[in-house]
Amino acid sequence: MGRVVPLGLVLLAAVGCATTAQRETRELTDDGVRLFRAGRYKDARETFEAALARSPGEPNLLYNLGRCHERSGNVVRAEKVYQECLFRAPDHPECRHAVAELMVRQNRQPEAQRMVEDWLARSPRCAAAYAEHGWLLRQTGDLPRAHARFQQALEIDAEDRRALVELAALFEQQRQPERALVLYERADRAHPNHPDVKPRLEALLTAGTARPRPQ
Repeated sequence: MGRVVPLGLVLLAAVGCATTAQRETRELTDDGVRLFRAGRYKDARETFEAALARSPGEPNLLYNLGRCHERSGNVVRAEKVYQECLFRAPDHPECRHAVAELMVRQNRQPEAQRMVEDWLARSPRCAAAYAEHGWLLRQTGDLPRAHARFQQALEIDAEDRRALVELAALFEQQRQPERALVLYERADRAHPNHPDVKPRLEALLTAGTARPRPQ
């Protein structure tokens, strides 16, 4: 089985001329992310709930709230919140991955497969959907098809984070660290200091991985 990618939280974008409610929502979100990263999941959950009271139904807040429930061990509640997020934002990539990962951990692979295939059928130009299918295929050891899906994702969006990171991880799995390094560097340029990217890039550089020579 492929390596599980840790999930982070989603920050809210800054809004010009924000209303009081929008400013409060953003401040609460920032506080919630800080509490989550400190391992204070109950406090983070309550903070995201307060943010949702000011911005009801905001998908990123629902996703963040689901992560808090999941980290607290309440996976049933987490999945319900994730599904509410996806009802409001069907192409939310982090939430789709959270649900797929949860299903895989619970040995619900066929259900995860159906969910991702339905996503692909509904959003055939969504790079994240191809990347997610690739991730799922990598979990089952189908590396050639996983590779093809990651490439399809990158043809649609050359900066898709999951496609870049998962293809790099696949190359590491296949003992091709030089190719992995190039992809992690691309991901780091597109998504600076992202927790899924920076540690892996630094690990390869620390190990003395060289960039591939030009053909």
